[in-house]
Amino acid sequence: MPQSTPPPALALLGPTAAGKTALALALAEKLPLEIVSLDSALIYRGMDIGTAKPTPAERAAVPHHLIDIINPPQSYNVADFLDDCLRLCREIHARGRLPLIVGGTMMYYHALVNGLNSLPAANPEIRRQLQEQKQQHGLPHLYAQLQQADPATAARLKPGDSQRIERALEVWLLTGRPLSQHFAEQPGATPMLSLRSIALIPAQRERLHHNIEQRFYAMLEQGFLDEVGRLQVQYPELNPDYPAVRCVGYRQAWAHLQGETDRNTFIAQGIAATRQLAKRQLTWLRKLPADLVIDPFPGSLQQHSQAIHSFCQQHFV
Repeated sequence: MPQSTPPPALALLGPTAAGKTALALALAEKLPLEIVSLDSALIYRGMDIGTAKPTPAERAAVPHHLIDIINPPQSYNVADFLDDCLRLCREIHARGRLPLIVGGTMMYYHALVNGLNSLPAANPEIRRQLQEQKQQHGLPHLYAQLQQADPATAARLKPGDSQRIERALEVWLLTGRPLSQHFAEQPGATPMLSLRSIALIPAQRERLHHNIEQRFYAMLEQGFLDEVGRLQVQYPELNPDYPAVRCVGYRQAWAHLQGETDRNTFIAQGIAATRQLAKRQLTWLRKLPADLVIDPFPGSLQQHSQAIHSFCQQHFV
């Protein structure tokens, strides 16, 4: 194969609690594949229960990648993911196996398909200055700055979206140009993978919402709050401004353990936040030109894995 030919890969995309992991493992019984995680929460060591991380037995049965690669205080961005994912797909293909990219972090998937904007890397000094401003004057002060510097970006962000507001201001301070201008000037992307995609999109959200609620309660029984408590002790520098703590469920558990909410409020907020995540993921998925769309809830796991197996025989053999 010529070096310039993009390696083949299959993406299995879906909202949280839609059964992606079980389907990927079932598919691995039919095809020689290795799983590459497309999940920005699974990268963190020690965050196992609240992320519904594949179990050690599941990871032993099928090779998994991009899981447990950094500690919670460390940083990892879209560019890091893109480099790692493309390298892994090339290596997996060289071993004669199919890379199966599984997850629901749609920002990562967007980068795989469309490439990255030419944005500057994070600057620790600028971030420190923005954090100080936020602590002294509050997030509304930063949002007002963004409204002046980049009205288009400010209009599409929620006033409480601290992470994205700070990133937009960081780009403006580093380049002198608004983030919206960088996006507008993005060139067309050259495909980096010969990628086929399968989207799990439930026709009815009630079953998905039920799964989310049941899984959240199961996580609590498995010791989710103890897990978050251990993180607070092991990494005293962590706080809600870190991406690891902003992961769905962890943010709410963190606030509860800090005494900000009672148990019932924490549970309600955790379930609601997970449903909101699923809603955002489905919004992305419905806009994607997926090669195959599956409603994950009617039918059996065996039926769905067989349908994907047949799809792969058509496109990868």
